[in-house]
Amino acid sequence: MTPVSSPSPHGQSPLRTVQVLGGGNAGSSAHVRSLAAGLVARGVRVTVCAPLDADHTYDFTGAGAEHVHVPRSSDPASVAVLRAACTGADLVHAHGLHASFRAALALGGRGTPLVVTWHNRAHAEGARARFLRLLERRVVKAAAVVLGTTSDLVDRARRAGARDARLAAVALPGQRTPVERDDPDRLRPKIRAELGATGRPLLMAVGSLDPQRGYDVLLDASRAWRRLDPVPLVVIAGEGPLRQVLQRRIEEEGLPVRLIGRRDDVAELLASADLALLPSRWESRSVLAQEALHARVPLVATSVGGIPELVGDAAELVPAGDAEAFADAVVRLLTDPERREQLKEMGLRQAATWPTEDETVAQVLSIYDELTQARPFA
Repeated sequence: MTPVSSPSPHGQSPLRTVQVLGGGNAGSSAHVRSLAAGLVARGVRVTVCAPLDADHTYDFTGAGAEHVHVPRSSDPASVAVLRAACTGADLVHAHGLHASFRAALALGGRGTPLVVTWHNRAHAEGARARFLRLLERRVVKAAAVVLGTTSDLVDRARRAGARDARLAAVALPGQRTPVERDDPDRLRPKIRAELGATGRPLLMAVGSLDPQRGYDVLLDASRAWRRLDPVPLVVIAGEGPLRQVLQRRIEEEGLPVRLIGRRDDVAELLASADLALLPSRWESRSVLAQEALHARVPLVATSVGGIPELVGDAAELVPAGDAEAFADAVVRLLTDPERREQLKEMGLRQAATWPTEDETVAQVLSIYDELTQARPFA
């Protein structure tokens, strides 16, 4: 059912926006859900164009938006569905490169303002990398405003020719306060026992099992921890194409690492850990980094992408791809309880500087107002 919007000021008809998602990683999908809820609460009519499974997972309709199923494809039929959904919209906001490209095709120069948010960047080499750069140039040429979730994504958009590129305010959606969470001290022993980490340090990593995440480097680093007593256990929550490769290495090399697949209780798992690990080759606004700092879990991460500006000095940062540096940082923290406590407090202070969901919606709405000032009156 399409939600009924609140009356708009000055007699204008309610603003109607279309939010476009492609495959949508967890961060961008959760962002769109949060954005939809905030916009609807402010009287904006919101349509979310996304695959059906995305609505099942993120419940855009539960946020008050209308959902239109658009497959993960740029074929003519999918573009036609998207074009129909965008008809009559005051503004279209696409999230991610491929969703932005489809939105540009669907709008076809009809004059509807297009806002694009880049949450991440694709990783490719050779011909595919050249193809993605062409897509980027096509998208930024069509967009009135490009929002990047990190400074380097903003710079990338400008290099691609964006006429207006800005740093996006992006909150960590649905962040619960300590009062609202289940008591971590009560759950901690149970979770650690389930994972096999009773009486030994628990090191937690979360993310899809793909090359970008740097889990091959994490496995290399874990060799150094076998000399510790007790031996720390590394637990990786996530699924992906490297599952079999990583599992084979763990078994053949006898590494103290467990792959536990995709989990719905990541916040609870993280709150039970002694350290959070982020060995990625590139990240934007890492959800794991944000969750770790909020949960007062010391973080060891690579100094890549948007990580340094996100965490500041509230984490141990090491070069990407350097297994020895990563292992050394972990060992130092495990043997230095004072430093761990310091990072916990610094993490909370750093998290307090991040945008709230209200601030995120306010920034987006101000951009929408800039681009739709000439809308007709009701």
